[in-house]
Amino acid sequence: MSVSQNLKFATHQKDFFITLSQRVNGYFKTNEIEKTANREMVIKTIFMFSLYLIPYFLLISGISTNFGIMLGLYVLMGFGLAGIGLSVMHDANHGAYSSKPWLNNLLGLSLNLVGGHAFNWKVQHNVLHHTYTNIHEVDEDISPRGILRMAPDSKWIPLHKFQHYYAWFFYGLMTLVWVVVKDFDRLFKYQREGFVKKQRANATQEWALMIGTKIIYFTYIFVIPMWLLHISFGQALIGFLVMHYIGGFILAMIFQPAHVVEGTEYPMPDDQGNLENNWAIHQLRTTTNFGHREKLFSWYVGGLNYQVEHHLFPNICHVHYRNISKIVEQTANEFGLPYKSKDTFFGAVAAHARQLKMLSSKPVRKEVQVAVAA
Repeated sequence: MSVSQNLKFATHQKDFFITLSQRVNGYFKTNEIEKTANREMVIKTIFMFSLYLIPYFLLISGISTNFGIMLGLYVLMGFGLAGIGLSVMHDANHGAYSSKPWLNNLLGLSLNLVGGHAFNWKVQHNVLHHTYTNIHEVDEDISPRGILRMAPDSKWIPLHKFQHYYAWFFYGLMTLVWVVVKDFDRLFKYQREGFVKKQRANATQEWALMIGTKIIYFTYIFVIPMWLLHISFGQALIGFLVMHYIGGFILAMIFQPAHVVEGTEYPMPDDQGNLENNWAIHQLRTTTNFGHREKLFSWYVGGLNYQVEHHLFPNICHVHYRNISKIVEQTANEFGLPYKSKDTFFGAVAAHARQLKMLSSKPVRKEVQVAVAA
C-alpha cells in the first residue's frame, strides 16, 4: 500500500482558495478567453517539435558526414527534447492544453516520442508530486535518491557532504535514467501499489504501449542513423548521450529551484497522517517562483517559472500564468499567506545550491533529556 493513501490534508482554511478560484475564473470570464491553449501556444508547439524533429531529419538526410556537425544537431535535439517536455507534454498530460481529451492524450504521448512513458509521468508528477508536494517518501521528486539528499527527513550518508558539488553533473542524467531504467521500475512499482488500477488504466496495455514505443524510439535514434549514415554504434551512442544530457540538465534546472530551494518548507504529517494545512496553502508553502521579468526564458520553459500558479491551477494552460500571477499574489497577501518568488533564474539556482549545501550536512541528533526530580 502506498504511504500517500494514509495522508489527509486539513479541512479548514478554505476561504483563500475559494476566493482565489472565484477571482481567477472571473478573469477568464471577463476577458472572454479559454483556460486552454491559444494561438501563442500553437506556435510554440510547432516551434518545439521543429527544434527536435528538423535536426533529426537533417541528421539522417546525410547533410554532413562531419561528426562535429552531426553532434551539433544532437545538441539542438537536446534543446528540443527539453522544450517539448516543458511546453507541450507537460500541459497536455495535465489536461490543460485542450478541452478535447483526445488531443491532450495525443500530445501527452509526445513524452513517448522522446523515449519516456506518459502514464508513469502522470502518476509521479500529477498524482504524487502535485498532491503531496515536498512530503518525504511520498513526493518522488524529493524522495531518497542514494547519492542525492533532497529533504531534511531523508537518510543522510557521508557522500552527501559533497552533493552541492556533484549534484549538477547527475542532473544531466535525469531523462537518460528515465528512458533506460526508471520507466520499467516505476511501472512495476505503480502496478504493485495499485496506482495503475486507481488511474483506471490497464496494466497489460500500459506495458505494451511503453515497450512498443521504446522499440520505436531506439529504432529511430540508433538503428536508422547507423543504417543510413553508416556511423558506428559508438558515434550514435555519443550523440544520444549528449542529447539526453542537455535535455535532462535543462529540465532539472527548471524543476529543482521550484521546490528544493532556500526558504521552502517540507511539511510532514502527524502519527495519524494528518497534515497541518489544506492542499492550496500547502502548495504556497512548498513552491517558489522565479525569473518573472525574463520573458524569453519564461517562454522557453513553458511558464514553469510560475510554479505557484501552476501548482494551484495545473488545469490552466501555462500561457495564462503571467496574467493570473498578479491575482494569486494579491490574494495570498490579503490572507497573510506566503507568495515565494526569486527575482531571477540565476538567483533561484543559487538558492537551490544553498539548499543542497544545507541538506549536505549531517543532521544533529536530538537527545532527549529527562529531568529527574530530587
